Amino acid sequence: MKRMGIEALYRRPRTTKPEPGHKSYPYLLRGMAITRPNQVWAMDITYIPIARGFVYLAVVLDWTIRRVLSWRLSITMEAAFCVAR
Repeated sequence: MKRMGIEALYRRPRTTKPEPGHKSYPYLLRGMAITRPNQVWAMDITYIPIARGFVYLAVVLDWTIRRVLSWRLSITMEAAFCVAR
């Protein structure tokens, strides 16, 4: 493939390149002892490629017990699906 000058088509991760002008926030949990459930939750949004585009997965995790507390799928990345109950 290299000799022929062709390469696979897929999205490459850009997780290490911060956008210019974006604010960098401090890590507020540094030095904090996390010892009980419901003390610290985490939220993450990721995309899952499918045949005709992407679906977005939003997940709320409890750090102490390492369990998924809630999750939701959406075909659009709008704030409403992240905060819906």
